[in-house]
Amino acid sequence: MTLSILSSPYIQSARFGPLCPYIKPYLTVVLNQGYQPTTIVGQLRLIARLHRWLLKKNYDPGDLDERVLAHFQQCEQKKRRTAANGARITLQRLLGVLREAGVAPPAEGSPVQPTAVHGLTERYRRYLLDDQGLAASTVANYTWHVQKFLSERFGAGPVHLVGLQAQDATRFIQQTARDHSARHAQLRVAALRSFFRFLHGQGELETDLAPALPKVANWALSSLPKYISAEAVQRVLDQCDRQTPVGRRTYAVLLLLARLGLRGGEVLRLNLEDLDWHQARIIIRASKGPSWTQLPLTPEVGEALARYLRQDRPRGGDCRRVFLRARAPHVGLSDTQAITSLVRRALTKTGIESARKGAHLLRHSLATDLLRQGASLHEIGELLRHRSPNSTAVYAKVELTALRPLAPAWPGVAQ
Repeated sequence: MTLSILSSPYIQSARFGPLCPYIKPYLTVVLNQGYQPTTIVGQLRLIARLHRWLLKKNYDPGDLDERVLAHFQQCEQKKRRTAANGARITLQRLLGVLREAGVAPPAEGSPVQPTAVHGLTERYRRYLLDDQGLAASTVANYTWHVQKFLSERFGAGPVHLVGLQAQDATRFIQQTARDHSARHAQLRVAALRSFFRFLHGQGELETDLAPALPKVANWALSSLPKYISAEAVQRVLDQCDRQTPVGRRTYAVLLLLARLGLRGGEVLRLNLEDLDWHQARIIIRASKGPSWTQLPLTPEVGEALARYLRQDRPRGGDCRRVFLRARAPHVGLSDTQAITSLVRRALTKTGIESARKGAHLLRHSLATDLLRQGASLHEIGELLRHRSPNSTAVYAKVELTALRPLAPAWPGVAQ
């Protein structure tokens, strides 16, 4: 593949000069990321123009850094109207190859100086990872809430921790309580308490503000699970355009959520080795720790996965995730928000209104439908991999037909 690209007439006529020794390493990178040959040829032509520009400006590869590449890109946009994002990614990738080879100087930091908020948040993130040993998912959640709090409190300016008060965090939490679920507010409180303990332990706050933060009321089994009917779930599945690669990928993802009750993160973390075709089972790995469970790979789900893997999953890269980006670079989907977006778009396209629009909606809908078909709470809990029976007990509240005889008659009303 490398030789066929280099033999392109466009590339044969190009001159890379001092950059020539680094073209093959660059090709190795982009081929592993799944870029198509026609796209790679365009990238190499951009690099050839970079070489000519370097000669004109009396630069050599050892002078390349973010500032020089930004200057080149500005010239490109004026003359050729090169797509800014595509050119930036190509040039940054080339710079990475040159730095790995020891040609370009190492990065001195981001071209945009990080704010004081980013610096403090990064210190807190390292503390959670290195000192506390928390799972990466927990660290990501905590730092997101903390950075949002600090950004709203201090903006892009300096962070004056001396003036920080518990009331600042309380107002921030109250804003969350109005617009989000109680569970979301609880997570925000936990993140801020952890952050205040960190500041106190580091000697940056004289008083530990963590105990002053309010508790969020969220009584066990006090809410009803959000779900849609089995007919609505089928409509969501039917709206997938299975004549296109993206549509078939979306259909396979939605089937895992709707038929096996997987969480969004579990779909995201699926690797090729987690699909046991001989035993017709699928391995589900926990987000925290080495634990795992297995579920049956039903014919409907297996057929959708097999079709996506055979026809549509990009090849040539070294990523082991089952579901990859449809466009290069062909890497795993970025985060659970990608799964949530798939569900939200499917609901919108189908015209289904629901208070919950994320991946958990299909999980709740599966549990509710199984209960109405006669499955026991224990069986549902095993399928959904609940650690506590209380997590499954909430579904009993949606079975109104079974609950109606348990309600006492209103006083004075004939039986």
